[in-house]
Amino acid sequence: MTKNDLLKRQICKQLYFAQQLSSTDLSEKIGKSLPITIKLLNELIQEGQVKELGYGASTGGRRPMLYALEADRSYILAVAMDQLYTRIALMNMSNDFVWPAEQYTLPLQHNDQALQQLGDHLEKYLEKDPAAAARILGIGIGMPGFVDVKKGVNYSFLKTETGSINAYLEKRLGVPVFIDNDSSLIALAELRFGMAQNVKDGMVINISWGIGLGMIVNGELFRGHNGFAGEFSHIPLFSNNKMCACGKTGCLETEASLLVISDQVKQGLSEGKVSSIKITQTDTNEDICEKVFKAAARGDRFCIGILSEIGYKIGKGISILIHLMNPEVILLSGRGATAGKVWLAPVEQALNEHCIPRLSFNTTIKLSNMDLDAEMIGAAALVMESIVYIPTREKKTWPAERLPLVSEK
Repeated sequence: MTKNDLLKRQICKQLYFAQQLSSTDLSEKIGKSLPITIKLLNELIQEGQVKELGYGASTGGRRPMLYALEADRSYILAVAMDQLYTRIALMNMSNDFVWPAEQYTLPLQHNDQALQQLGDHLEKYLEKDPAAAARILGIGIGMPGFVDVKKGVNYSFLKTETGSINAYLEKRLGVPVFIDNDSSLIALAELRFGMAQNVKDGMVINISWGIGLGMIVNGELFRGHNGFAGEFSHIPLFSNNKMCACGKTGCLETEASLLVISDQVKQGLSEGKVSSIKITQTDTNEDICEKVFKAAARGDRFCIGILSEIGYKIGKGISILIHLMNPEVILLSGRGATAGKVWLAPVEQALNEHCIPRLSFNTTIKLSNMDLDAEMIGAAALVMESIVYIPTREKKTWPAERLPLVSEK
């Protein structure tokens, strides 16, 4: 691999995250002169990886030519896992879905076959279109649990007898694989493409079957010493003697999560609570939560009451985070954020009650607009951050003939 190859990769990376840039902008970002940058851009255009978009707006001089990646030259396979479901989608360089995302039921808790089942789903998904699969740069996977990014190990789920998750999947699929904690990737998506762009210090709350946390410190994703930073779910906030999946009692997760919502709805309806929603024995936890969100949006008092109680408890936990970090922005994201603005009032109420006003006054609580796509976009961004070199591809087939890529692992 030559120095020019690495510089081209830097250009592709900058264009992926910015979507479009001028040669002057790229020159500054990669730290090379304008003539060298233009030369590299011309080579990338000839290789079919970059295109000219046309002239941008003038800032007083000549209008600059804008450049962007060829969206469908290469693809990324993005995988978003939580404790119960796994979503898989093929994404292009513009973060658009090439194929519709597919969801699979894949419980991780007490499932020794989870990694093998994940590999089966990935193989089946890629077999739909071998020609498109041959253009995949890498696979990015977000997953819950204690994820060691460098070792490729999840100490909570998807355990392997030998080697790493990355190595197992790479051997099966012949594609570079990169893994990270689901909440960290949601924060990465918000930082690169969402409402946390240009935020220096922020926190992204992943409302799901647990309550995750992605941390942004000095404008970069913060993972902690071993990559385990952000285990918000397991702050022991309550003296409820309820056993958490982590083995402790009283964790935030035991009182505030989508699983708690599902349980409270079933209990409330069985006790005769009045509500417009109806649940059946075949409804999954996901089905029940979707019904609750829709009913709350229509004004169902029973559902609003449950979400308000959960939101207040999440807000109580957030007040601790504000005291520790004094963030600029806190974003509510993840699967549960699809419930919408119903979360904001109870979270703010909890902050008013539990936060020192001087600390919380300048912290803004926002609701993400990425919904379920946040983790998938973060998984794609993980691949683009991790791969050093994007090779020129001619006609390749999947899975027999693949051009090896170089990664930072």
